[in-house]
Amino acid sequence: MTHFPLAFFAISAVFLAACSDNPALPREEPASSSEVALSSARNVQSSSQGNLSSARDAQSSSSENGAASSSEGGVSAISSAAEPVSSTVPESSAGEASSSSVAPESSEDDGDDGKCTDCDSFTAADPELTEKGGKGSVTVYGSTVVKETSLGGACNYGQTNIQYYAAIHVNVSPGDDKGPWDDGLACGGCVHVKARTPDGWKEVTVRITDKCPDANCGVDLGGAPAYDIMGNREGRYSGEWEFVSCEGVDGVWGDSTSIWVKDGASAYWSIIQVRNPKDMVKTISIYGVDTRDFYELEMVVGTENFWTVPQAVLQTDNRYRVVVKYRTGTDDEWHIKGSELAVGEANLYLHEHRSAQ
Repeated sequence: MTHFPLAFFAISAVFLAACSDNPALPREEPASSSEVALSSARNVQSSSQGNLSSARDAQSSSSENGAASSSEGGVSAISSAAEPVSSTVPESSAGEASSSSVAPESSEDDGDDGKCTDCDSFTAADPELTEKGGKGSVTVYGSTVVKETSLGGACNYGQTNIQYYAAIHVNVSPGDDKGPWDDGLACGGCVHVKARTPDGWKEVTVRITDKCPDANCGVDLGGAPAYDIMGNREGRYSGEWEFVSCEGVDGVWGDSTSIWVKDGASAYWSIIQVRNPKDMVKTISIYGVDTRDFYELEMVVGTENFWTVPQAVLQTDNRYRVVVKYRTGTDDEWHIKGSELAVGEANLYLHEHRSAQ
């Protein structure tokens, strides 16, 4: 038997090691399809957990910021971590149109269709003021069939051609004078009225020519609007109303806009009112054209919807600009002689006095 030296075995071992794969760079075996699927699922789960963690962190930060903001305003409110974070929709910067020919948006946003039974027997209660108007009783005490025109009521307009008119409440609680009538300042303004009926909500726009005849009235309809809403059943209905401009509304105009001088006027005393205005009158100012005179007229105490003209204006033929500012819409401006305001029952139409004489 031949014996190999130990050196031969050592050399053979080195040779075999050199021919084999490098143990520092192991050869990768291709993964099976099940292993690939398992790996993908683990990656998706890991990603979802990461997104959920990020959402919770963002929500936690939002809640903390909201709580801090509310605390600064005197209210503490912390959102639940289970609630989603909602986005904020920016408010529109578009201005509101002055015309009310299109009905304003309803304040009823809960799906209320306005239908009722025994609609004409609403329980009398104090009217409620709202941001844009009010709610409570919508009444009619006269005929719902005859569409008579307004006689002017407490606004002292006299006989008019206005078919769509109404009275507005003086009080909120009896005797408090906190209603929108405001000693006649509401005169000439318009309100968009909605009332509950067996057929659902019915609505109409009317001009204010009077004040309510009873303590629990909100709006009292006359002429055409009473029939339009109530048919042939007068009574007390449940409704709401919103103050709007009269511009562009059919049925609320009796004639052209004018300044009317009270009968009995003279060079020593005169009071005036605006008839068929765009809206309720806020101020009447007189500016001198030939002079630097300026007068801010005051409402007459005890004679609703009239404004006092100073004697200095009445006793001269100097030219003046009479500027009427309304609750809404553009101003109206008359160019007249002071003495024209001293003629009782004069009706100074705007379209005849737009430019200096």
